[in-house]
Amino acid sequence: MEEKRKHPRTEVEEHAYVSSGGSVMRCVVRNISQEGAAIDVENPAFVPQRFRLVMAKDSSIVHECRVAWIQKNRLGLTFVEQEP
Repeated sequence: MEEKRKHPRTEVEEHAYVSSGGSVMRCVVRNISQEGAAIDVENPAFVPQRFRLVMAKDSSIVHECRVAWIQKNRLGLTFVEQEP
C-alpha cells in the first residue's frame, strides 16, 4: 500500500487522555506525526468526533483532534488548528 502521509508517523506507546466537555478517558497513543496520531481506547463509542488529546507524561502537550477513522478499538486522528 502506498504511503500518502506528508509526515511519517513515529511508533510509540504513550499514555494519554481524550478530553472533551469535562469528561476524560484514558487511551494509548500508538503512533504520532505532525499531522495526526493513532490511539487505542477501551470503547470508541464514547469518543466524540472532536476532542483534545492530552499527553500523560507532559500535560502541557495538547492536540486538538478530529477522528478520521475507526477500526475496532483503534482510532486514526487528524490534528486540527485550534479555533480562536
